[in-house]
Amino acid sequence: MSPPARILVYGVYGAGKSTLAARLADRLGLPWYPVDDLLWQPGWVEVPVPQQRSRIEAICRRDRWILDGAYHGWRDVPLARADLVVGLDYPRWLSFWRLLRRTLRRLSSGEEICNGNRESLGSVLSRDSVLAWHVTAFGRARRRMRAWQADPSGPPVLLFRSPAALDRWLADLPR
Repeated sequence: MSPPARILVYGVYGAGKSTLAARLADRLGLPWYPVDDLLWQPGWVEVPVPQQRSRIEAICRRDRWILDGAYHGWRDVPLARADLVVGLDYPRWLSFWRLLRRTLRRLSSGEEICNGNRESLGSVLSRDSVLAWHVTAFGRARRRMRAWQADPSGPPVLLFRSPAALDRWLADLPR
């Protein structure tokens, strides 16, 4: 069996989607398109959803790609073309802890996230905080991944419930 050429990495905020996408891109020699770069302009201005969809459609028409997320206005596009969906279905406490640790690191370092955007204390404490998004989106993301896995008409879905299980799978991937 040949390795997949079109991969959607999915999970809740903080699960490790971008980290996994980078690892897969390196391991499989596939181009990775970080979704945050496609969705956010400088100053945390959201790209209009029709333009997001157009950008994702252009990527998904290609023969080889990795995306590290899928959102409401265009989720159907990568699902229709993916050879594989890798779902990070970790426990809530683990993904929240990872998100909190990453957020604190980014606050202290000033690390750029995408297109010049950085986290700030104000953004972390706001109602639109990525931490609040995690709390409200966790259950939906989990139900969505599990429904995709149960749907025989969609692409194959591998759900990983722990980082150790993911690491075992990655170790077995062809180089």
